[in-house]
Amino acid sequence: MTPLAEWNNFYVIVGSSAGALIGLQFVVIALIAEMPTARADAQAGDAFSTPSVVHFGVVLLLSAVVSAPWYGIVAVAVLWSGVGLSGIVYAVIVARRFRVQAAYKPVFEDWLFHVLLPLAAYAMLAGSAFAARSLTRPSLFIVGAAALLLLFVGIHNAWDAVTYHVFVRRRGQPKDERNR
Repeated sequence: MTPLAEWNNFYVIVGSSAGALIGLQFVVIALIAEMPTARADAQAGDAFSTPSVVHFGVVLLLSAVVSAPWYGIVAVAVLWSGVGLSGIVYAVIVARRFRVQAAYKPVFEDWLFHVLLPLAAYAMLAGSAFAARSLTRPSLFIVGAAALLLLFVGIHNAWDAVTYHVFVRRRGQPKDERNR
């Protein structure tokens, strides 16, 4: 039995949660799609909504990769390091999108949950891959922590986006537009 087999239940739960949350995110986006949008709103979507789906997708991918019947840790560590390095690049892209979009001025909480925490999670993935061969058990805990961090960041960001659209954007619309 490989050390990965001990993590099977964890990744079944986490991966299922990520998959369900991806579906829920699409439902919410479809529901708010009725609201009028401007070009600035589309840029804000790239900065605020898309990363949540990406993080949920990464958690789902990690869950599938780690749950596969690997014979050793090296191959899977190479895969999760690639995910980690790609995620670091993506976090930089999100930070750039934050600065470029004009629909909303991000506050510290936005930078924390959309850039800094995902960057930390992806760095944990990339870093743990280098130690996976010699420190297998701690590396697997770091991968699990990174997956949970991305899952909770995605939940926070999705909730934040929904509440913004419901309580801020929707209240700003004239009453006759809301009743359509």
